[in-house]
Amino acid sequence: MNKLIAKQMPHTFELHGDVRHDEYYWMKDKSNPEVIDYLKQENMYYDEVMKPWEGLTTELYEAMIARIPVSESQVPVQKGPYFYYYRSEKEKQYPIFARKRAESREALAFSEEEITIDENALAKGDDYLSITVQRYTKDHRYIAYLENRDGTDSYTLYVKDLHTGKLLEDTIPNVYIYSSVEWSNCGQYIFYVRLNELQRPYQVWRHEIGTKNTSDVLLFEESNVTFNLFINKSKSTRFIFIVSQSTTTSEVQIIDADTPLLPPQLFQARREGIEYDVEHWEDELLLLTNENALNFTLLRCSLNNFSQRTTVVPYDEERFIENIYPFKHHVYVTGRENGLEQVWRIEGDSLIQLKWEEDIYSVSLVPDQDYEASEVLVQYESFLTPKTTIRIDIESGEKEVLQVAPVTGEYDRNHYVQQQVWATAADGISVPILLHYKKTALENGPAPLILNAYGSYGYSSDPFFSAYRLPVLDKGVIIATAQVRGGSELGRIWYFDGKMQKKRNSFTDFIDAANYLIDQGITTTELIAARGGSAGGLLVGAVANMAGDRFKVIVPEVPFVDIVTTMLDDSIPLTTLEWDEWGNPQNEDDYYYMKSYSPYDNVEAKPYPHMYITTGLNDPRVGYWEPAKWVARLRELKTDDNTLVLKTNMGAGHFGASGRFNQLRELAEGYSFILSKFGI
Repeated sequence: MNKLIAKQMPHTFELHGDVRHDEYYWMKDKSNPEVIDYLKQENMYYDEVMKPWEGLTTELYEAMIARIPVSESQVPVQKGPYFYYYRSEKEKQYPIFARKRAESREALAFSEEEITIDENALAKGDDYLSITVQRYTKDHRYIAYLENRDGTDSYTLYVKDLHTGKLLEDTIPNVYIYSSVEWSNCGQYIFYVRLNELQRPYQVWRHEIGTKNTSDVLLFEESNVTFNLFINKSKSTRFIFIVSQSTTTSEVQIIDADTPLLPPQLFQARREGIEYDVEHWEDELLLLTNENALNFTLLRCSLNNFSQRTTVVPYDEERFIENIYPFKHHVYVTGRENGLEQVWRIEGDSLIQLKWEEDIYSVSLVPDQDYEASEVLVQYESFLTPKTTIRIDIESGEKEVLQVAPVTGEYDRNHYVQQQVWATAADGISVPILLHYKKTALENGPAPLILNAYGSYGYSSDPFFSAYRLPVLDKGVIIATAQVRGGSELGRIWYFDGKMQKKRNSFTDFIDAANYLIDQGITTTELIAARGGSAGGLLVGAVANMAGDRFKVIVPEVPFVDIVTTMLDDSIPLTTLEWDEWGNPQNEDDYYYMKSYSPYDNVEAKPYPHMYITTGLNDPRVGYWEPAKWVARLRELKTDDNTLVLKTNMGAGHFGASGRFNQLRELAEGYSFILSKFGI
């Protein structure tokens, strides 16, 4: 079939004396059969374009499948009398969650496994399944979990009796995707976060087991449309925290999980620009706050007096503290220093950093560990080191490796390289770039290279091991990550310098990173691809307009590309929550700044690289119509014959297909497109 030309219907927006024309605005109506037909035609065109590369796709896919271990199992995590874990079997799409009752880790080998949730059994007959939150009662009899089958953020809460294996009649719809379910300590009440019609988490409710949902009690409603609402339990299980949060401000209310019928208690009223988090440790609360401390400082207060606080450790501008992990006898914190993730243990008024042998790595604490545990579990990995679970004795500090994730097939880490290089941005700032490649990749001169980035919301792009990258690396491709401003790799200022009226720094950092890699002879304009998803899709979409001639291929996945229109439409899920990240275009300065880089608004009649674009029909974060409209406008205006495809997942949302085989197939298709344009 010939490449598609979408129909145009005149539509204009007028604001601040400016007129924007949107001839593809009609695509927003999912109930219009013409919209679905158009997306299906794009999928047919995609299939046709990809057909010559089926062999390469199959080769990559089968190589990835071959890397799946016969079986995988998470290191069991102690919670009370049980050790909880999940495992995967090679031929199955989904994980199996299980537990064993044992007095010690050494006794696990002699304990009988009890399956709590088998996602494969739940997924039978459905193309999509997502299980997110799982919460157990303190007596470990019941599990509450969230399930979704359409890719949206609206989940259904179920409660399972682990003694009988049966579901209770208590079923609660329209619960938020994560950080949204907690039990009272008596196991009689569930607290949950409900979504409004725009899929914003905005209410906390209390449900009594065995009663109808109509008798549930509303405890708190977040009326500010720029705030999300979450709940989480203290590591000690003593308290449940209700967290109201925007991208710049937070507020916490506290529920005593031992007295669940009492109303929440406010810890500290919100103040614009002040972010904080609270944890419980023995007879104190620990407070992590950015008040007078850009990279956050750690304070303490008594349970009876929230306002009188003392410093736990002196503030250090070079150290960005992100999370608190109190155990009964020691407190650990995690954060960033020198551009890398770090774990510290509090000793007196000092932070003692855990040391690692590699120069490039990621490290974190395993979630949901027991407050009373005698060990701390840490996860460590790098581009070269598979995910490694390390046990640290909580008293002596001695380390013991419990598990290195298996890598099926031949893998010799000595055949690969991980490297950090620095590009100089136009304003003189040094931008870190992480490289991962086979040692032989550069033997014959510049190599094909895929440059990834995200650069928004303060999320950091850290190194991680993936056996599924090996088939691509083995073809001589370098996989690179530009840690552009907008993330938090170099602390909080790195984030602030890549948002709002400084957002263009993210894009120019990426372009400068690409220029550095080309100038250094690592790659060429004919051998470099740009790849990013969601807000990272916005990044590479803006780059397509700003410096498309520097790239052979651009791969925006579920890209946020019609930023002005979306940020003006507060009927779209998440729009109002994003104003503190991008700006509110109702403000004239924000409007013109956002319009200056919006990928959709800046498409021009000029050549563009080969482009491989994805979306999901049920995506609540980035509406499918954004990439669909963008592709239509690109087809209309671009002056080259380079390939442009749009793949719409008609049964999923922002995170693509569910099930690891389906996910690997999508991954292989994307890599196949890139490699084919490199001539590989």
